Amino acid sequence: MSHFIKPGKDTHLKRTFITNLLLLLFLNVLIKPFWIFGIDLTVQNLVGDESYGLYFSLLNFSMILNILLDFGITSFNNKNIAQHRQLMKKHISNIVGLKFLLAGIYAVISILAALIIGYKEIQVHLIIFLILNQFLISFTLYLRSNISGMHLFRTDSLLSVLDRSIMILICSVLLFTNITNHTFRIEWFVYAQSAAYLITSFITLGVVLAHTGKLRLNFDRRFFVVFLKKSYPYALLILLMSFYNRIDSVMLERLLKDGKEQAGIYAHAFRLLDAFSMFGVLFAGLLLPIFARMIKQKEDIGSMVQFSFLLLFVPAIIISLSSGFYDHEIMILLNYSNSELSASIFRLLMISFLGIATTYIFGTLLTANGSIRQLNWMAVTGMGINVGLNIILIPHFQALGSAWASLVTQLFTAITQTILAVLILKLTINYRLIGKLILFVGFVFLAGHFSRHIDNWILGYAFMIVISVLFAFSSRLINLKALSDIIRNE
Repeated sequence: MSHFIKPGKDTHLKRTFITNLLLLLFLNVLIKPFWIFGIDLTVQNLVGDESYGLYFSLLNFSMILNILLDFGITSFNNKNIAQHRQLMKKHISNIVGLKFLLAGIYAVISILAALIIGYKEIQVHLIIFLILNQFLISFTLYLRSNISGMHLFRTDSLLSVLDRSIMILICSVLLFTNITNHTFRIEWFVYAQSAAYLITSFITLGVVLAHTGKLRLNFDRRFFVVFLKKSYPYALLILLMSFYNRIDSVMLERLLKDGKEQAGIYAHAFRLLDAFSMFGVLFAGLLLPIFARMIKQKEDIGSMVQFSFLLLFVPAIIISLSSGFYDHEIMILLNYSNSELSASIFRLLMISFLGIATTYIFGTLLTANGSIRQLNWMAVTGMGINVGLNIILIPHFQALGSAWASLVTQLFTAITQTILAVLILKLTINYRLIGKLILFVGFVFLAGHFSRHIDNWILGYAFMIVISVLFAFSSRLINLKALSDIIRNE
């Protein structure tokens, strides 16, 4: 990895990436694990798998149709502002007006779809608030795309954990005090999220207005048509990827008699996958504007791609394989009901994390390059594979069938995106590095095998992770000296 240290702009970009990634990781490790294991898990244990499973399936239902809210605007805007910063003040008044128009369309279509597939009164009630939440999330993400597009990564990092921080405060009061004198209900969980997202969106809007000045809502039909023509390929891509990432729990809840419970069991394992995936999201959020600017300025991107890929993929190997060796113990530790089935699902989902990590690098690179048509064909195929496998496997294997469908889909889409990136951007294949990664996977397997001989599983788990990390450093898959030099900007 020493060849990554190059003078000039390349090193500066890597330093920008590393320093802001460290800040993002620090903030997210500080906030999100407590949200996932202290709040979200406590809510599921209190309300039960059936109630939480219903919420989880409805949440994913609202997320599938989320693209109607965004229509690819956020991804396109992030890339566009990174390459043409001067357009932000000109576009924001029109785009905010467009976002409100799309919110109305999203709400109507989502409620109609919910009624068509048979959701009842209590389910529609929750969906209405989940629709509001999705709008607030989408609106905030659009505002943050302007902030990251200007490379104000530190500000964006702080805003990225603001909603969860507020939710923790609200939910802690509801969960751990007797302020309500009633048993906690799943509806309160949704209401708390609504309040947190609303506060966050107002604060983020204030930050953006500090850079753009006064906001005036414009409803310019001609602008909407031109802008949507540019962003719709991104919209289609996000829609298709949402289907194969989020349809599992919806299909479980709809296809099985005990679908709510099965969706709840699936949520046990998916919660941990979602927690680990946040690191990939952080990478992608930083890399998209960096890749976009490098491509526009015709800089060599090979070094940056390899650098970021190793930083994400090597820890992903360690996390994925160590979770597989200790899946059952982790499920018992988290006090999950039906821990044996949850462990089997968790093992499969964590292998799929390798595919997800790869997507966050090469999918982001292809998006920055504007290779959306190729990505859409990949996503159509991925959606077909995922839905088809779910239809076949769910009736026979229930939640475990969905886990197999997810694994196959994520690995297929990751391999496809890697091949597309190599072909389209003419990346040089580093066969020596591939050999080192294969050797590293073998070493992690051996470390896991020997760690099972340690009587205390927590010590064994820690041993497997520590020895794998040390091997990653000693083999220079991750070069500490190179990282240190970049941070110091030498």
